[in-house]
Amino acid sequence: MAIAPPSARTSEDAGAAAVEFVLVGLLLTFLTLGVIQLGVAVYVRNVVHDAAVEGAHRGALADASPAEGAQRTRELIGRAVGESFAQEVSAQRSGELGYPTVRVTVRARLPLVGLLGPAAGMEVQAHAPLESFD
Repeated sequence: MAIAPPSARTSEDAGAAAVEFVLVGLLLTFLTLGVIQLGVAVYVRNVVHDAAVEGAHRGALADASPAEGAQRTRELIGRAVGESFAQEVSAQRSGELGYPTVRVTVRARLPLVGLLGPAAGMEVQAHAPLESFD
């Protein structure tokens, strides 16, 4: 069985490689962007959580108030991912864990496209045991 010369082949496959390249390239591009966006969302969530933990610890100090913890949380979030993620930060004393604590709650934007996303798309809470001089 002899292979037909290129001039004798049909033109049914003409341009198929270019179309396949574009389709596969688009698929891989969207897949890559999706993985990067997932990484950004996880990073922002971790920054917000770590800032809430640090703020709870600051607000639970014996010579500090929960408001200082909320302010510290806002500062940390603002430095790491931007002031717009630190709009809804609250801190109060709580006893819901069975002992006195300071609870810091942060409602932040969940980044879905770059750093843009729905406001209050995620809520993070952190607790720290309340210290005293007693």
